[in-house]
Amino acid sequence: MNEQLELNKYKQQIADLYSRRGETYDEGDWHPRIAHRLVEHAHISQGQHVLDIATGTGMVAIEAAQLVGFAGRVVGVDISTGMLEQAKRKIEALGLNNIEFILADAEKLNFPDNSFDVVLCSSALIWMADIPKTLRLWHQLLKPGGLIGFHAFADTAFVGGVTVQKVAQKYGVSLALSKPTGTIEKCHDLLKTAGFEAIEIKSEQDGSYIRLDSLEQAKGMWFGGSHPVPGQFPNPMKQLSSGQLEEVKAEFEAELATLVTEQGIWNDVTIFYTFGRKPIG
Repeated sequence: MNEQLELNKYKQQIADLYSRRGETYDEGDWHPRIAHRLVEHAHISQGQHVLDIATGTGMVAIEAAQLVGFAGRVVGVDISTGMLEQAKRKIEALGLNNIEFILADAEKLNFPDNSFDVVLCSSALIWMADIPKTLRLWHQLLKPGGLIGFHAFADTAFVGGVTVQKVAQKYGVSLALSKPTGTIEKCHDLLKTAGFEAIEIKSEQDGSYIRLDSLEQAKGMWFGGSHPVPGQFPNPMKQLSSGQLEEVKAEFEAELATLVTEQGIWNDVTIFYTFGRKPIG
């Protein structure tokens, strides 16, 4: 695996963020559960060649590799060395030899056209700098009749982001976050515009209560000026003065406080499992 990758400042921030998260990313059951659901909906079969975009610690890739068998092949790509180190440890422990992890930018892939039967992207589409262009690239990499599948999140998903958006808007700052994929219609249009057909979108509500005696856990969802923001660089919050940032943060925390119930704060995570096929003709 090549350990050198030239990234722009936006991508480097994302790579650094996820490398820091690498050792703890597999904790809890949420990421493994939704990764499994994406693979389950894709109906992967033996002998297929699968590309896992933003593979992270390899959750989707490893399950896909177990399904395609010895006659199949799985390639997982990611820009985070920390994530890929975890993924490599996992496949070595499992003894899988039909899977390869590559350090690569999902928006600059150089695989030959018509290389894969399935392209999957778990929980990462909104991080792409140019989603429509990227989907067209992934379309090229699929064989005719091949399947694309990705997680998309509703614009109501993730209470921290929704709350930051609401407060920041008062200060003239627009945060995209999940807006590009925020409705079933948007997901459908993204795939249709990229050239896909037979589009199918399964909406499933996930989420949980953020249980807390104080607001500290919820406050950790703050998107401050130093945090990379999906699809936007630099972080639009940087246009605010330090004083304004403090005001926004205080309002953010006050808004969260209004959401506290006896069970905690409800964190909706409505997911659109989105699939389409590359035309055969």
